[in-house]
Amino acid sequence: MSTTSETPETSYTPDPRRWKALAVCFTGGFVTMLDVSIVNVALPSMQAALHAGATQLQLVVAGYTLAFGLVLVPFGRLGDARGRRIMFMIAMAGFAVMSLTAGLAQTDTGLAIARLLQGAFAGMSYPQVSGMIQQMFRGRERAQAFGYLGAVIGVSTALGPLIGGLILALAGPANGWRWVFLINVPFCLGVLPLARRLLPRPPAATVSTRLDLVGLALIGLGTATFMAPFVTTPDTGFFDAPGRWLWLVPAAVLLPVTFVWERRYERRYGAAVLNPGLLRTRSYLYGAALGSAYFAGFTALMLIVSMMLQSGLRQTALVTGLVMLPYAVASGFFAAQAGRLVPRIGRTLVVAGLATTLAGLVAVILVTRFVPTGHMVWVLAAALFVMGAGNGAVISPNQALTFQDVPPQYGSVAGAVLQVGQRSGSAVGVAIVLALYLSTVATRSGSLGIVDAARVGASTSLIVSAAFIAVALLIAIADRRRRHPAPAP
Repeated sequence: MSTTSETPETSYTPDPRRWKALAVCFTGGFVTMLDVSIVNVALPSMQAALHAGATQLQLVVAGYTLAFGLVLVPFGRLGDARGRRIMFMIAMAGFAVMSLTAGLAQTDTGLAIARLLQGAFAGMSYPQVSGMIQQMFRGRERAQAFGYLGAVIGVSTALGPLIGGLILALAGPANGWRWVFLINVPFCLGVLPLARRLLPRPPAATVSTRLDLVGLALIGLGTATFMAPFVTTPDTGFFDAPGRWLWLVPAAVLLPVTFVWERRYERRYGAAVLNPGLLRTRSYLYGAALGSAYFAGFTALMLIVSMMLQSGLRQTALVTGLVMLPYAVASGFFAAQAGRLVPRIGRTLVVAGLATTLAGLVAVILVTRFVPTGHMVWVLAAALFVMGAGNGAVISPNQALTFQDVPPQYGSVAGAVLQVGQRSGSAVGVAIVLALYLSTVATRSGSLGIVDAARVGASTSLIVSAAFIAVALLIAIADRRRRHPAPAP
């Protein structure tokens, strides 16, 4: 039985509404990615209003990421096989309902459950966006579109603390956290009719085929068992409660089982969830590995800086958001520019972006450790600007280069797998960096005081982030050498 097929590249006809459709996709993407970081500044208000326990608070933050990662591949495959537009619309409607539920939650458990489901609908939407870019654009336009997608991801994540701080300042700490969720509802409702009118239908040559349900289950279980120990870090320490690390055993077992099943299913039906061709595409493998290492490094940055400024230096949520604003501005601006440069410069652009990001992060570490507290806010904002400039030249060019050789019919599932790697990297990085920060603050606050302990904790824990970004830089250099081998003597 044949798999989904699409119109060949040679017969591609540009959709005149493709840029308007892209704007609709990006609006939905902005809202769902914003919720990754916007809750960070609202956690103290949630805890006070709902008397939330540590487990529930962790689910509010990490549960969103876990659910996001779990559904990416299954719904990426469903989008490829059943239609990306309808899957995107279902995701936006569900995200609106769960945002309303979270905003009206009366208990910490209810809020945690709503956040899990909210993350699931967010994860459902993302692969449809990357798949529609593959479907609607070719060549330089595709690189430019992925550049804009990278800008949306970077800006939304970086703007989250600022927007959250503004909402809390306007609505007050008692109920401001509710509006952090409720503000999503009108945006989602506005996207739905536009999505129905502007987003492309499945290509005429696309046929719905069988779904690899066993493969979907294996991938979901593998993702869940791998991420579980990293999103359930106990309050007492990263390596405490060692029993939770047993989750990695079934994850390791499921990896070869899934590979064997998918290879056999593809040979027999031509409709595996993970097409073996993806795993043989070297540009895709390098890009996915780079993305995982990079997200492990930079995702924890905003959380650690936010906690240091608010809990350690006693800054307001609004001031914390303003400190991160230069990062968001630089990230968005340079991501848009990078989309135009990547067809000419290629992986060299990513290498330069990673080097700039690493230099900016080293500057952040030095600022948090040595700059006097009275001047830290402004100097930290400048260092974050450098990081943002580098970030803009990493995420979107890497996406464009990663999808360079991926056939359009696998656009959604390829985007889903890429995001699974990034979400897994984020979970690992945040778990390690946050645990190191909290343990440092706990052990040093008695001798140094809370302000200096928070500064030492931030500078120490972010060294781990720098190490992950250094790994991503090495992968980028290796891929550049592969693409541009030295001439034979």
